[in-house]
Amino acid sequence: PENEPIPFLIELGVQAEDGRIRDKKQKKFRQINRFLEFIRDVSDKLPKDKELTIVDFGCGKSYLTFAMYYYLKIMNGYRVRMIGLDLKSDVIQHCNELAKRFDYEELTFLEGDISSFEGVNQVDMVVTLHACDTATDFALAKAVGWNAKVILSVPCCQHELNGQMQREGAGYDKLAPILDYGLLKERFAALLTDGLRAKYLEQSGYETQVLEFIDMEHTPKNILLRAVKTNQAKQGSESQIQACKEFLGIQPMLGLLLDKGTES
Repeated sequence: PENEPIPFLIELGVQAEDGRIRDKKQKKFRQINRFLEFIRDVSDKLPKDKELTIVDFGCGKSYLTFAMYYYLKIMNGYRVRMIGLDLKSDVIQHCNELAKRFDYEELTFLEGDISSFEGVNQVDMVVTLHACDTATDFALAKAVGWNAKVILSVPCCQHELNGQMQREGAGYDKLAPILDYGLLKERFAALLTDGLRAKYLEQSGYETQVLEFIDMEHTPKNILLRAVKTNQAKQGSESQIQACKEFLGIQPMLGLLLDKGTES
């Protein structure tokens, strides 16, 4: 509730002491609540008879990490063990101090890189909010490797395929009206990146949706990938991925990571 003072929101500068949402944090508050709506919608997929392990990759100042912990454990009674991971040591130290101050005993923040993180063996839910470029792919590959039941990912800065689509690509001439213009090519590449990510998740046994995260007026990075493990690969996903890769002459990072995981 907007008028109810919540300690972590006050400490992170989202709320004033009286519970009022600060003007400069209105967008952040809406983002947090929107993400919690997505979690609420899949909460029935999460078991309540055991402790849930949840990893937030690229947690940053951890508005969302604290909010998820508060929502799942304090408001809804889930047993959770939550880990926030980020590269910035000062941010991680501050977040750990806040978690200790609020007696959030099962909330831990670790300094580290998504690609090399080995802190847990089994994870129930993986979350990424604006992990930049291929950091999202590393997080998704980790989630698939852990057989995470739920994945919620809001990608950011999808540059990889934009650089790969060159004139010699097999499908270049057919897409020249897009690929000849830098702005259109950049936007097309971003959409293509997230579409392929969704297909790779389907291929890996996830029911996957591509959803609008929040209104464009709040952030242009408004696509959310929501994937729930079913253990049944969606028929046709693999051939669709292969056809797209050959048509455009591209090699998405997530595909490479998943192939590598299969080999090992």
